Amino acid sequence: MGIVFSFLKKYRVAALAALAMMLIELSLELVQPLIMSKIIDDGIQQHDLSVVWMWGGILTASSLIAFGAGIASSFFAAHTSQGLGYDMRDRLYDKVQSFSYSVFNRFATSSLITRLTGDVTQIQDTVFMGLRFMTRVPLVVAGSIIMALVVHVKLGLWLLLTVPALFIFIAWIMKKAAVSFRGVQQRLDAVNGVIQENLTGIRLIRVFVRMEHEIRRFARTSSLLMKNTVATLRMTERTMPFILIIMNAAILAILWFGRHDIATGSGASMGEVVAVLNYTLRCVGAMSALSGLVMVLSRARASAQRVEEVLKTENDPFEARVTTGDKAVKGGIEFAHVSFSYPGSDIKVLSDISFTAKPGERIAIMGATGSGKSSLVQLIPRLYEENAGNVRVDGIEASKLDPEHLRRSIGYVPQEVLLFSGTVRDNIAWGQETATMEEIEEAARRAQIHETIESLPNGYDTMLGQRGVNLSGGQKQRLSIARALVRKPAILILDDSTSALDVRTEAALLDALKDLSCTTFLITQKISSTTSADLILLLDDGRLIAQGDHEDLMESSSLYRRIYESQYGEEAQHVQNIH
Repeated sequence: MGIVFSFLKKYRVAALAALAMMLIELSLELVQPLIMSKIIDDGIQQHDLSVVWMWGGILTASSLIAFGAGIASSFFAAHTSQGLGYDMRDRLYDKVQSFSYSVFNRFATSSLITRLTGDVTQIQDTVFMGLRFMTRVPLVVAGSIIMALVVHVKLGLWLLLTVPALFIFIAWIMKKAAVSFRGVQQRLDAVNGVIQENLTGIRLIRVFVRMEHEIRRFARTSSLLMKNTVATLRMTERTMPFILIIMNAAILAILWFGRHDIATGSGASMGEVVAVLNYTLRCVGAMSALSGLVMVLSRARASAQRVEEVLKTENDPFEARVTTGDKAVKGGIEFAHVSFSYPGSDIKVLSDISFTAKPGERIAIMGATGSGKSSLVQLIPRLYEENAGNVRVDGIEASKLDPEHLRRSIGYVPQEVLLFSGTVRDNIAWGQETATMEEIEEAARRAQIHETIESLPNGYDTMLGQRGVNLSGGQKQRLSIARALVRKPAILILDDSTSALDVRTEAALLDALKDLSCTTFLITQKISSTTSADLILLLDDGRLIAQGDHEDLMESSSLYRRIYESQYGEEAQHVQNIH
């Protein structure tokens, strides 16, 4: 829970004010049973109405002041808890955004969502309850014991002997419950993961008619969450009957000995017995609330550990910023004997890759699925760090460049298209928030999507459905390309992002890219996309087996020729005979 206190420092004034108001409220409430004993013994028993009116007025005034202090305490507690929740969620989100790609992959997306929402909310609510009730509960118990001893030592001792044993029992339960609730939160992560997968792949699920299968899978995961939650709640709820048995035994003892003293007239008065009983009942109420607070505290403790785990996660050292000045990136890329394996894996994805791309050149990358094409281009913006060799940008080792400065010079279109909620204009301008309307339209024209956008109901102000559901695959790809082009990048990476385009549209797009003075990396399976490339890299099982332009590879690479023949048929055979 140390993470919670670090965030509380900012709101210590409001937190202290909440506690101060709570103490005023509590102090007045603890005095009230003593006032009632005065009313009974000095007023009612003595038939003195003036005493009843005097102490009754004091009792009413104290109740009103306590009520006002309680409202003020709730206000300050709410301000503290809401502010803490906002700051914690903000810090957590910033931390996740700062993660390198490899560190980000250590956490399931569903788990991060749960930590940003459910866990932070649990901590936030617990802080409010802590300032209003959790701190109050032990003070009510301690204050009631002290006041009971002040009223009558003999009767108060029964309360003093009962409470410590209950606190020890509750502390033991709380420790066990914290472990159980951590397991519950992990089950919740799993449920959120299934929900995320199903909502993302709903179209595929319907096409394959797998609704029943996915419903059963969700039911199994949800059932495990239910069983874990029920088992944990059952354990915490067992504290309540035990507390009531012990506290009711104390009440019976007070009534027994109090009745005896009243009957003999040799000890406690009726007002004193009523006062001690009142204090005992307050302890019963507080201890009963404590059994519920055990559950809240246990869940908050588990949530705090999960939040702390993210905040204390160290980023990869290569993400550390290195001061290299603000020199503009020209786009020269060199791979020198580069090898790469994904973090936590011994499998080499890339082995001894070497090539040089001059600024402004177009590099086409071909290869079978799993040959390492996407892994290669992900090393350029430093999403990952090579294990051996060097990646150089404009002659400087990429590891010595500030990642943010480098990435601002890169336009990246991933294999999986991702569009954001908002208008078409917003989605293109997302690549460069300062872009003017003219620049947005120019990027759209180069991406061969301008005419399509103009035909939409509201043009560039048309709202896109979730993940661009109201656009075709090719339209989404071209919109993503426009988003990359509006950055006016020095390096453009197209990771198989023209696969949904027809040959004519793709040719027009590649032709429009010629006017850009940027180094372009184009992952493709189409020979039509490689013929105009300055350099073609042919990968197979993570190795660079051939490189050169189209004519070079037609002469030197049998694999490239087979790919050409498979796409152009008899025409390819005729070209091969000419060569």
